[in-house]
Amino acid sequence: MIIGHVIGAITSTINHPFYDGKKLMLVEKISEDGVPQEGYLVAVDQAGSGAGETVLVLDEGNGARQVFGSKDAPVRSVIVGIVDSIEKAP
Repeated sequence: MIIGHVIGAITSTINHPFYDGKKLMLVEKISEDGVPQEGYLVAVDQAGSGAGETVLVLDEGNGARQVFGSKDAPVRSVIVGIVDSIEKAP
């Protein structure tokens, strides 16, 4: 799982039929302290997230396909939760 910050949405006019009706979000990876990390993800939104929100991303193809109940969906990353707060153990 990856913690990220939604920095925008992606719109496409031509795509695989799997993506019809699904929101694609651009997610910047961040540390547990909220510091931007190198890299970003394009993730299918299953949590109703929007720009500016901190999210939890499942970035593993098989697990992402299980979220959608599909054995062959062309998906790798999926937003599975919106993060309210992060508390680090002492």
